[in-house]
Amino acid sequence: MESSVEGTVGGAIGVPEMKAVVLDRFGGVDELSSRRIPLPQVGDDDVLIRVEFAGVGSWDAGERAGNYDGVFGVASTFPYVLGWDAAGTVAAVGRNVTRFDVGDRVYAATMPVPRGGFYAEYGVVEAEFVARVPDRVPTEQAGPMAWDALTALSGLDLLGLRPGETLMVFGASGGIGHMAVQLARHNGIRVLAVASGDDGVALARRLGADDAIDGRRDDVLAAAFEFAPGGLDAALVTVGGGIAERSLRAIKKSGRIAWPNGVLPTPVRSPDLTVSYYDGDRSRTATDRLNAIIEASSFEVHVARTFPLERAADAHRALGDHYVGKLALKVG
Repeated sequence: MESSVEGTVGGAIGVPEMKAVVLDRFGGVDELSSRRIPLPQVGDDDVLIRVEFAGVGSWDAGERAGNYDGVFGVASTFPYVLGWDAAGTVAAVGRNVTRFDVGDRVYAATMPVPRGGFYAEYGVVEAEFVARVPDRVPTEQAGPMAWDALTALSGLDLLGLRPGETLMVFGASGGIGHMAVQLARHNGIRVLAVASGDDGVALARRLGADDAIDGRRDDVLAAAFEFAPGGLDAALVTVGGGIAERSLRAIKKSGRIAWPNGVLPTPVRSPDLTVSYYDGDRSRTATDRLNAIIEASSFEVHVARTFPLERAADAHRALGDHYVGKLALKVG
């Protein structure tokens, strides 16, 4: 293993340690605590990332509460480290890894089970799920980018829209949504953004939506039929609930709906349309495509608030507040 990581404990060579925010059991926000734990082991096909910024997602709160316990077919072990996406620099690589060198600026999408997530100074990820940060993207934006951007890209792939066709992005001021608006516009798709609040509408418009409305205040169906009198070609739904479900009536009968797994609640009554429930693709093929789009466009990740790692509990509390874009942790 090539490495720039060394560890000493009490002046003697020992197990390298790192600062992390951990769970010793699932539960509420107060279960999050900061302490030092051993660095994760780096396997032959792994990259060890020195984390600078990590994403905080709505799913983190569910995972903290134990909602994902056992879901991935692996027993949960403690201390448990949350954090599904991050950016930083390569600290070490496994012997089979040739694409990255120590010091490279990278981002990654991981799954905290079974080896721990990114609420820590270091995270280990298989090289397949690591990518270089495009030169024009600040590390602070790259940290909370991976899962939401890749989920947006996978949803648009499923919908297969051609330039000039119409798409409703429901939840367009959220993490997945505001990135989907930009990716769709890059492909020449006409975007109706259903956002949240005046700030959400303003963000969606600034990022290139052809029209943007407030889903909590405006008549979504009326706006949709004004935008596309014959009905919309497709929808990407990133926020569930009654308003989202009703808004799908604006999709034409031949239309399609992409609905990421984990977006709740799912429809009470299945729409009389093709609904694709899916997971984001985090493979090298997907990150290569995402990076190519980012390099060729004005893509940005809107970070609403950034918290220091030791204030991860405050970040989790903020998940319940109104904000647009993403929340992040500053780690290194």
